[in-house]
Amino acid sequence: MTQPTQDPGTQGTQGTEVVSTSVPPTRPPLAQDTAGAVQAALGAEHAAVWVYGLVSAFLPASFDKTIGEGAQAHRSRRDTTERLIGASGATPAPAEPAYLPPKPVTNQASALELVVGAEQDCTVAWRAVLERTDDADVRTNAVAALTESAVRATRWRKAAGITPITPALPGQP
Repeated sequence: MTQPTQDPGTQGTQGTEVVSTSVPPTRPPLAQDTAGAVQAALGAEHAAVWVYGLVSAFLPASFDKTIGEGAQAHRSRRDTTERLIGASGATPAPAEPAYLPPKPVTNQASALELVVGAEQDCTVAWRAVLERTDDADVRTNAVAALTESAVRATRWRKAAGITPITPALPGQP
């Protein structure tokens, strides 16, 4: 994987810049524990994409832009992660047809709680990748993913009125 490149004018959630990464067509295989952690992070990204689709049905139109940006960020991270896994010679795990939320989503409050949970799950998954690899390219991708999800989680917690707005150490289970 090459170093992250900044796409001029690319904006992420609420004006933050999104770091894009490119993955060469082939790379050395990932260590077994790294591969497992990256596959788990991919699973968290698949679930986050699904969650953004679900919560869009329960949140007012004033959230449409933020929902779209969050969903796009997770699709982009999912695609980059799939390329990383494929370039290392493994097969990326596919998304599930659907996911079971921990609690039923019935209104705005439960939708906000679910999207915060999805972002938190991503921070935990990407932190686990950091703990299981010394590969500079994988670490760079994981730090960017953890940071982006932590920022989105903070914004969603603020919108939901959840305190504390941010945990002391994002990515702690």
